[in-house]
Amino acid sequence: MNFKSFEELENAIINCRKCARLVKWHEKVAKEKIARFKNWDYWGKPLPGFGEPSAQLLIVGLAPAAHGGNRTGRMFTGDRSGDWLYKTLHKFGFANQPISIAKDDGLKLNNCYITAVVRCAPPENKPNPKEIKNCNPYLTEELLLLENVKVIVTLGQISFATTVKTLLNIGFKKIRGDLKFYHGNELTFCKDDKEINLICSYHPSQRNTFTGKLTEKMFDKIFKRSKELIK
Repeated sequence: MNFKSFEELENAIINCRKCARLVKWHEKVAKEKIARFKNWDYWGKPLPGFGEPSAQLLIVGLAPAAHGGNRTGRMFTGDRSGDWLYKTLHKFGFANQPISIAKDDGLKLNNCYITAVVRCAPPENKPNPKEIKNCNPYLTEELLLLENVKVIVTLGQISFATTVKTLLNIGFKKIRGDLKFYHGNELTFCKDDKEINLICSYHPSQRNTFTGKLTEKMFDKIFKRSKELIK
């Protein structure tokens, strides 16, 4: 690959059909829908990243939700995980509003860019290792294009492991921190004179938030710390 612009990268992502299982699934979901969204015209394609190309904060999720991003066409938009994420981003000044329900809802990110390890909605929200590998070049290209990133927040263990591997593959070296996934863990990577701080967070999935594994206070700490590291 080696894209010169976000526009080129977005077009490649939207038209990607590398993973037959994922293509079959997200197109099936978009066609059959569910009752409460029967009047929606589902996006039903891979999702590009979203936000400011000059962003200093990068958030890496797992994959679009079948009736969230796969429906609306924007990362973390139209599902409960997005409700948590955008409420918190707004609280700390990274978004102009606390809600994200559709691509035309007026949401804008401030100094922030959101992406995911896998760009297609996977069955049961579980991409397999081959699908993660197939999609990894897109995350690699984003990391190369996002020249101003100072902080990366990874949401969940797969996001953490994949992002760390991608940083190492493009020449970054870990200079501080523990290569283990746990909420609030911080690592620092360096390449030439550029440093990137990575912060681990539990994913704001329904399972994690409903069970209390991830609380609002815990999630707030992640983005409060992100803001401190950016200054």
